[in-house]
Amino acid sequence: MPDEGIAITIQGILLGFDFGTKRIGVAVGNSISCTARPLTTLHGENNGQRFTAIADLIREWEPSALVVGLPCHDDGTPHELTRLCRRFAQRLKGRFNLPTLLVDERYTSTAASSQLAEMGIRGIKQKPLLDQVAAQQILQAYFDEPVTEQIA
Repeated sequence: MPDEGIAITIQGILLGFDFGTKRIGVAVGNSISCTARPLTTLHGENNGQRFTAIADLIREWEPSALVVGLPCHDDGTPHELTRLCRRFAQRLKGRFNLPTLLVDERYTSTAASSQLAEMGIRGIKQKPLLDQVAAQQILQAYFDEPVTEQIA
């Protein structure tokens, strides 16, 4: 992610994604309340299944934009999952022709785990919810500070 992003403000409903190679967490939020909530976790065996499920969510929610968490090392340098997330975001943009934004997702999984622990959900019981709560954290980060990178 570039050192200096630009503020991109989108109006309406947004879907947020916490991309993973096994699961994709999804959250929904809107620009009026500037709040996000967990929505679902996608478990598709292959990209076709995953994108079919995403297409269903886009038809249902009619978002104005998509927000994808961009992972990187603590010092901001990219790693293998960074490249895969960028590819995922580019595919979202190409398939759905919606503004697609990348948001720094460092520490969102830790924050999601802490949020679940505060709700009394600990250990292995967090697994089914962790990705969608991480997606909520990513989307909320966008609402709180819309400095991001847009996929062209």
